[in-house]
Amino acid sequence: MNKKKKIEPLTGEALLKRVRELEHLSKEEKARECGYYTLTKNGVERVNMMKFLNALIDAEGIELDGKSGQNGRGGRSASYRISVQSNGNLLIGAAYTKQMDLKPGDEFEIALGRKHIHLKQIEQNDEDDE
Repeated sequence: MNKKKKIEPLTGEALLKRVRELEHLSKEEKARECGYYTLTKNGVERVNMMKFLNALIDAEGIELDGKSGQNGRGGRSASYRISVQSNGNLLIGAAYTKQMDLKPGDEFEIALGRKHIHLKQIEQNDEDDE
């Protein structure tokens, strides 16, 4: 059986450089040349385009999964709109408090306008100085 030695798939800057060198080839040929293929039991090459394209995205530094550092849990994204609840309260969700890096116990001053509400964070040092 004639086995072709499989090369380790390129990543990062090496991948980007090689893709630029192979600009005259099709995307499938580029993927194969960069090591993104497998050999089946019958010795047939199968190009793995998804791994190749994901490696290109990573090499370019494009973040598709949202902010890094998240714990991987899903959930709704912030809509920047809230509704008055049936009990008359306004609830500001965790998406906003996380985005502002707020901690339990942080305090705010409420300023009411004609058709708006402003929340002004009270600095912790103000209380410590007294």
